[in-house]
Amino acid sequence: MNKSFGRKIAIYAVLTFFTAVIALPLIIVLSSSFRTPSNMQSHLKLFTEIDLQSYRIAFNTMNFPMKFINSIITTGGSVFVIVVIGTMVAYPISRIKNKFMRWLYYFFVAGLVIPAQMVIVPVTQMFNTLNIPETRFTPMIMFITCSLPFSTFLYTGFLKKIPVELEESAYIDGASLWVRLKDVVFPLLKPAHVAVIITQGLWIWNDYFFPMVFLTKSKFYTLPLGMIQFLGSKDNPAQWNILFAACILVVLPLIVAFSLMQKKFISGITAGSVKG
Repeated sequence: MNKSFGRKIAIYAVLTFFTAVIALPLIIVLSSSFRTPSNMQSHLKLFTEIDLQSYRIAFNTMNFPMKFINSIITTGGSVFVIVVIGTMVAYPISRIKNKFMRWLYYFFVAGLVIPAQMVIVPVTQMFNTLNIPETRFTPMIMFITCSLPFSTFLYTGFLKKIPVELEESAYIDGASLWVRLKDVVFPLLKPAHVAVIITQGLWIWNDYFFPMVFLTKSKFYTLPLGMIQFLGSKDNPAQWNILFAACILVVLPLIVAFSLMQKKFISGITAGSVKG
């Protein structure tokens, strides 16, 4: 009894320590975002003042509503296509047992080890050759392409665990392939959907690289790319309180979204661990 209690105390102590290490930079950023420029040069003191001027300047300067809509369209559209195409690609790979499908699976998995930065130059040249117009959808092409290896790998693993007998029963009842996918397979992939939405959604929302490469018009900028104007220069140093306020504005929608849907996320993650 005492050993078990002591082990729990040790585990909680370790978890508390790592939580504090992770949370401390976020607390410093949040506290600094409320400080005035004159107080930014003083010693660090947490939440000694609450000044919302930095948030007002950051909100107006970066045109937050427009860039928020761009980020929503880019992230939501990309994740939706990734989930649909990832499922469609993984389904035949997991169900058809032949050499072609096996090598097709290896082809997609190989994409996991290829950094996107390695191919960005030829991809950019290809976009220019094809005269692909610059829109808010342009970075989505790269987001979807780079996410397909991971989503295919994940969905294939989940689909292999779904008994084929479930689909055969639906087939006997007269269900078409599309009905079997929509009503039988797709709902059973809920844990995989949650994993893809969280991992790829977070990456796409926070990504700076692809929007920086493919977008030059500010009306198409996403939130991370909109922060570039707060970085400052040699002649115009950055105002850190405004930069920190912009950082909070960028991550705030993610925090709100997860807070509102955390029960669905958790239920989706744990659904795959319960065997009937």
